[in-house]
Amino acid sequence: MSQFTNATFQLQKHLSNQQLNFFHKHGFLHFKNFIDKETVSLFIREVETIQAHLLHNNISKINGIPLKFGSDVNGTPLIQRLAFASQHSEALSRFLKDSRLQALLPLLGPYEGRIGENEKDGLVVNHYINTENSQFKQMGWHTDSPRDLFLGSRILPMLNVGLHLDNCTAASGGLRVLPGTHKQNLFQLLFRKKYFIDNTPDKKELGFDIEAGDLTIHDGRLWHRVQQSTLTGEASRRRVMYIPFITGALQVKHADSPTPFYHKLAQFKVSNYTSRLGLSTLKPKKLSI
Repeated sequence: MSQFTNATFQLQKHLSNQQLNFFHKHGFLHFKNFIDKETVSLFIREVETIQAHLLHNNISKINGIPLKFGSDVNGTPLIQRLAFASQHSEALSRFLKDSRLQALLPLLGPYEGRIGENEKDGLVVNHYINTENSQFKQMGWHTDSPRDLFLGSRILPMLNVGLHLDNCTAASGGLRVLPGTHKQNLFQLLFRKKYFIDNTPDKKELGFDIEAGDLTIHDGRLWHRVQQSTLTGEASRRRVMYIPFITGALQVKHADSPTPFYHKLAQFKVSNYTSRLGLSTLKPKKLSI
């Protein structure tokens, strides 16, 4: 792993020049203790309530975005990728209006950015766990930018902003980035590695020592992956809420929105599993919490 030192910061009302310069040079930032432990517990309860509602009502797609299913440590069904979570939780929706999140918008440069609560995939909750039947243990190398091409748009600036709900040291797995690759040319962005297939460690990659409540940010053009945990079972649990920081034309999703092509490809891998659980594609219902 890279000998690069991952500096950590505290986010106040505004980004400091040091934080801006660090991001522009390396393509990422790591803020410690963005939310306290009580808020972490609250958000976990909210996600669990949303999951129970979706499973109970056999919902496998929200606003055209498929959910990703797996099994928990006790063998019960688990939603391992949950889109538009804030649409089912007042607490999560309020969080997206936190003024400190608005303070991150200058990272998008001269473009007019926004938090797309009802666009793209909305607030996404990824739930990694290393068990025999888990469908979501790791994620291969990728950048987030090419999905604009699938949607018929040029590549636009975006941020991958993750709020972490579990502790995860670099030694035990988790997020890996290649610092500085947000400045690569288009050929490198598209072909530097095999998208999602390649899980091979890179000597220049950087891992993060994460504590529950931390916030990580990286440029959408930065190459990154998720390393499978060296732990198994409950100790490997890793939940992250991804906040959509986007630019470009407003494109609000709704219950009748079509499934993007790149999600259709991913569906082939999980279709057999969801059918075994008896899940069907239904329009989402509003959850009152």
